[in-house]
Amino acid sequence: MREAEPRLLQPLTIRGVTLRNRVVVSPMCQYKAVDGVPTSWHLAHHGRFALGGVGAGIVEATGITPEGRITPGCTGLWNDEQARRFSEIVAIYHSQNIPVGIQLAHAGRKASAALPWEGAGPLAPNDPEAWRAVAPSPQPFAEGWPAPQELDAAGIEKLTHAFAAAARRAVAAGFDFVEIHGAHGYLIHSFLSPISNRRSDEYGGDLAGRMRFPLAVTEAVRSAIPNAMPLFYRTSAVDGSPDGVQIEDTIALAAALKARGVDVVDCSSGGMLGSVTLVAKAPEPGYQVPFAAAVKRGAGILTMAVGLILTPRQAENILASGDADLIALGRQLIAEPNFAYHAALELGAAEPHDVLPKSYAFYLGRRAAALAARDRAD
Repeated sequence: MREAEPRLLQPLTIRGVTLRNRVVVSPMCQYKAVDGVPTSWHLAHHGRFALGGVGAGIVEATGITPEGRITPGCTGLWNDEQARRFSEIVAIYHSQNIPVGIQLAHAGRKASAALPWEGAGPLAPNDPEAWRAVAPSPQPFAEGWPAPQELDAAGIEKLTHAFAAAARRAVAAGFDFVEIHGAHGYLIHSFLSPISNRRSDEYGGDLAGRMRFPLAVTEAVRSAIPNAMPLFYRTSAVDGSPDGVQIEDTIALAAALKARGVDVVDCSSGGMLGSVTLVAKAPEPGYQVPFAAAVKRGAGILTMAVGLILTPRQAENILASGDADLIALGRQLIAEPNFAYHAALELGAAEPHDVLPKSYAFYLGRRAAALAARDRAD
């Protein structure tokens, strides 16, 4: 590797897994599953990215129980049929020597919702696909949402075990790493935030109490996966309210996660008081990068930056400045699945075509050589 090779295209080894570059497919809910089982849509969705030269992929927020899904169309990992189908997605990435992870989740009080293009509101109680949501406290997510059932100690323990069981299925399916979804107002985040956690027992109150469930899940998942397997954790670094999670809380959480075997903190924000993506004021490109920078420096842990990262130069500058170690792309990869290849061209990689599979790189390289020869002749 040349000294001047762009940072975005340099490899990164985390435990026993090496990413060949720093471009990561962010987990993107597709709402196309049937009974939690991925479909041909998911295979095609991830195939686009695997052929586009990314460094790693992460499969969407996947419910650890049927009730942990956001919508009836969300993926799940509570049975072996789901794991078998996920193994086909794993095989797509592995065919290109790309590591792939899965984001394990429980939607908490935001569960039992309609699909986004059907309004994303709570399913009607008499809807045959609806179910009762659970949460740390019986506080509805928003006006018009039903009050969730408050979890007791037995329910908390059961869900902790369910995260571990899903992690074991992820290992069996061939995934290379796991990400715990602790963001966006879902169950784990709702335990951490004082906005949604009104408990007076050991799972509530001060920050230490509110971190108890997130850390218990982390310990359970870490124990369920091999030591060589990296563990990621997605967090909402701030709630966007003076009454909610602040960046100082997240730095303290990140330090505790690191002590329990988390390797990368995936730094998002919001979701406690409304949609993560539907906001009144359009955010600026890279608006969440300062959170990744603060957590990286404050907790001494690898971080992944997200949030309107739109161009290769922007991504390169984030890494070069030391604000993050990985770049997660969602909608930008939907629009531009060959982002890593375009980055290699734009940033002056030594062998830009080699980012792509050989059968693509060969023809693009030959075309580039022919064009260069024509230009020299002119």
